[in-house]
Amino acid sequence: MYRPHPFDAMLADALPAGSLFAVGGRVRDELRASFEGVEAPVKDLDYIVTGVPLDALQSRLARLGRVDLVGAAFAVLKVTIDGATVDVALPRRERSTGHGHREFDVQSGPDVSLVDDLARRDFRMNMIARALPSGDLVDPYEGEPDIRARRIDILTPASFEEDPLRMLRAAQFAARFGYELSDATRDAMLASAPLVRTVAAERIYDEFLKLFGQASRPSIGLRLLAETGVLRHIWPELLEGMGVEQNEWHAYDVWEHNLHTLDATSPGDPIVRIAALLHDVGKPRTKDGPHFYRHELVGASMAHEMLTRLRFPSEAVETVEHLVRHHMYNCDPELTDAAVRRFIRRIGPARLERQFALRLADIAGSGLPKRNDENARFEERVWAEMARQPAFAVSDLAIGGAEVIAAMVAHASVPAGYRGDARVGRALAWLLEQVTEVPERNTRETLLALLDDYLAETPCASSAVASRIGNNG
Repeated sequence: MYRPHPFDAMLADALPAGSLFAVGGRVRDELRASFEGVEAPVKDLDYIVTGVPLDALQSRLARLGRVDLVGAAFAVLKVTIDGATVDVALPRRERSTGHGHREFDVQSGPDVSLVDDLARRDFRMNMIARALPSGDLVDPYEGEPDIRARRIDILTPASFEEDPLRMLRAAQFAARFGYELSDATRDAMLASAPLVRTVAAERIYDEFLKLFGQASRPSIGLRLLAETGVLRHIWPELLEGMGVEQNEWHAYDVWEHNLHTLDATSPGDPIVRIAALLHDVGKPRTKDGPHFYRHELVGASMAHEMLTRLRFPSEAVETVEHLVRHHMYNCDPELTDAAVRRFIRRIGPARLERQFALRLADIAGSGLPKRNDENARFEERVWAEMARQPAFAVSDLAIGGAEVIAAMVAHASVPAGYRGDARVGRALAWLLEQVTEVPERNTRETLLALLDDYLAETPCASSAVASRIGNNG
């Protein structure tokens, strides 16, 4: 069902009749909305203009707003009208001259047909255009029947050789839309699987982000990548879990458990979903009979390497690594208040929700009924403690490094002019532990008194300081 956008009429009025076409995911998603009843939000507006030279196109579009040429080789224009930007391009044809979608012979301009432009796209379901402003469908490669059949099909067996990234796109489309691969597409992926190693890590990361962020069941895409041999060239560590049996608390082997845990998470937070997929990745390398000793530590290290290899942002790598390392936390609801506060410090207040989400997914991914309500009761304890807002970090203490340095100088532990070193951090960490035991201690007066006791009982290497001063003199 065609859903006109205000830009459609504005662009059509500025261009020769019959020259403007909507292309890209918008057209595909409009058809999906019509056939499948799914939402079809317009996220990206992409247009092709046929039969108009680039300079003439720029001149006509300049009447509407700002025009920026961003792809001189591809004749792509960014048109900004009232603060919103759309892509308007001349049709182009491409011929691959190298691996990894890095070397192409590109021709663009008014002499290239719309049919040629559509043919360069990845799958038939994306080789569809819509004439504007009429809304008539232009479908030379029968993409509409593929959408009706919920099928992903390629135009030529060389499709994945021309751009191996398309294999990742096939996987994320299959998972996001619930589509099946045609036999031709699956066969071509099997034949081209090793070529995924030629694809830039950043481009693989982009496709994985769509898979983990948007698919209701990301495991569909990962199973597809495993079955076609693509996954072993990206994350072979995941495949180590195939056939690795677990103890009586799990119904699946490690591979299946990781996938079921992944699917038990909700779309929208790729970090939690990736942590769910990788939380037990270290088990095959630590298996000792029915046990997997310290698998969370091995898995955290593996997760770090796997994500870094695909150029995930450092913050994402650090967070996933942290969640994996701590996913075996003790959830005994009878822990002391101080132990609960230490748990919060160890996990970090900002990561609690994700850590709890991972635990719930892990339980669901076991394939067995939930055994008890310990996790729910423990989480209630944690959130109740959070509501009391005790100190969970050195920065929450009522005194800081300046007061510690002043106290050290007053105790003659260090000379005047001392600016601090690791000893200041140790003193603050000790004070934080005292406050963790008894939150009411977090007042300036109490902490200064505790600090005096600490410095009296723990000389800050004053003799060593004097020795160094003497030697330097």
